Amino acid sequence: MKTLDQIAAELQGYDPQALSASDVNAFLSRLVEPVTQTETVHLFDALGRILAVDVVSPLSVPPHDNSAMDGYAFNGAMLTTANTPDAPLTLRVAGTALAGKAWTGTSGLSDCVKIMTGAIMPTGLDTVIPLEFVQHTDDTHISFPANLLRPGDNRRLKGEDLIQGQSALQKGEHLTPAALGLMASLGIASVTVFRQLKVAYFSTGDEVLSLGEPPREGAVYDSNRYTVYGLLTRLGCKVIDLGVVRDDPTLLEAAFQNAVAQGADAIISSGGVSVGEADHTKAMMKKLGDVAFWRIAMRPGRPMAVGRIAQKQPKNQGISTEHADDAISMGTSSYQKNSAVLFGLPGNPVAVMVTFLAFVRPALLQMMGSTAKPLPLLKARSTDALRKKAGRTEYQRGTVSTALDGSLTVKITGNQGSGVLSSMVQANGLIVLHHDQGNVNAGDTVDVMAFEGCI
Repeated sequence: MKTLDQIAAELQGYDPQALSASDVNAFLSRLVEPVTQTETVHLFDALGRILAVDVVSPLSVPPHDNSAMDGYAFNGAMLTTANTPDAPLTLRVAGTALAGKAWTGTSGLSDCVKIMTGAIMPTGLDTVIPLEFVQHTDDTHISFPANLLRPGDNRRLKGEDLIQGQSALQKGEHLTPAALGLMASLGIASVTVFRQLKVAYFSTGDEVLSLGEPPREGAVYDSNRYTVYGLLTRLGCKVIDLGVVRDDPTLLEAAFQNAVAQGADAIISSGGVSVGEADHTKAMMKKLGDVAFWRIAMRPGRPMAVGRIAQKQPKNQGISTEHADDAISMGTSSYQKNSAVLFGLPGNPVAVMVTFLAFVRPALLQMMGSTAKPLPLLKARSTDALRKKAGRTEYQRGTVSTALDGSLTVKITGNQGSGVLSSMVQANGLIVLHHDQGNVNAGDTVDVMAFEGCI
């Protein structure tokens, strides 16, 4: 497990007081480590979990050639051997094939079999004419126009979805509703997944009110706990809510220690990391772990703390000689390796959400064992002229819509202040103005990080 100094040494030009957004993600990708513990759960409990093993198909899907629709199955060779190619084709109905069992009759070259969707294709028959194109010439014959089909049409081939022994899903994939259906189609009732990530979170500040407390002058109700709870829950984490912690070093230390004692893999705090914040907050964090304080070249969300917090033990106590190499030197104490990763976020509500989406979410996904790629950025034309200072990354709230010509456009949603939650609610994505980018003219194309699946 590398220290923060070791990670910093790997990054060219690392400067904690002037980090770019890409620098932050590069640092965090080196800091966090995936969980290794697994568990086996039923499919009904597997939605949103991360696969811990490859899923290999135990059978072919479909297990046999079958009809893709209701109609009449026949030998496709009849489409090319008819004496008059443009004349309707007439076939004798030799029987009916139902879904769920094979038809056991026999048929000749000029015969067909009425067949239901999903029914096994009778031997020697490879093409299906849909019911809506068929006319009954008498009680035992049908006909349909020429040039409607090619041999093999409307037939599902054995194994066209999956072949027995083929990898169906891969380790690290998120189990989506489609993935659950795929495993069910293979007869798989349970699956091995990584254990859920445990994330503790709390808000800090004497000015922060919990819901239910009466209003008081200079105080604000805590929104961060609820947005962070929603973000973590949607991500599939097991959340530990530690409430609101006052600006008291003893209480803050107790909150961090409580989180680690409950087995948190990560701790998220909001507030207490800005320039001008009480020095005792930063001093206490450094005392408890290996922590760096950053000023990121971004807007909103410039201040951030990151590092590791571990359960404090008296120096050289509780650590046996044989495990001495597993201890990490942090501040004036020694800690075991089972530390929690700290994400100290700014206190403003929008800044919390932006830094979570930009930095914390990718790091937590890596810790969960996910191989998911970063959220794709949409390309949209800005309807507004946007002022942008080069040398920092800016995230502006916007609404993406479809123009009359089918292209995507994006419009900013009102006040972009870092404490204005209403414009975050109105938005369906973040306009990402990159580090080296300058002012944007109306009509210019910009990148947008869509909220769907995150917020």
